[in-house]
Amino acid sequence: MRKPLTITILWLALTLAAPALANPADDSKIAAIGQTLDRLHAAAAKADGKAYFDLFAPDAVFIGTDATERWPVEAFRAYALPLFAKGKGWTYTPRLRHVTLADVPCGCLAWFDEILDSAHYGTSRGTGVLTLTPDGWKIEQYVLTFPIPNDLAAAMTAKIRAYEATNGK
Repeated sequence: MRKPLTITILWLALTLAAPALANPADDSKIAAIGQTLDRLHAAAAKADGKAYFDLFAPDAVFIGTDATERWPVEAFRAYALPLFAKGKGWTYTPRLRHVTLADVPCGCLAWFDEILDSAHYGTSRGTGVLTLTPDGWKIEQYVLTFPIPNDLAAAMTAKIRAYEATNGK
């Protein structure tokens, strides 16, 4: 009889304590990270190179959809700024986003994944890592991918293999 009572009391204590364990500072950080990512997408859509690259850490990496695209931020800047100067940006609209704060004492590390919509490519996915700096949240790594539905994966990867066999990896 004592065991069910102990379990009930423990469950009640944890249930009632859960709201007290929520950290409002975490909510504020998650909101700030969301704003950083929203500013990234807005700057890209407006072809605003300064605003776009100001959101990246100095040693950041952008990984594009092609297997050859691993861009240190300076190389990515050299590629993208001439496009932006011509008014050519890219528009990805976030549909769904998850942000996770690392359980580290500084509260200065987070990662995210987001589903994006693009008129040109349809559904894509962005994932990455951010760090909190004195200048706010900065993107350390951004990875853009095209999620492939499982039912299409075998056919799509066969096309990729055929392409690589003809054009090299």
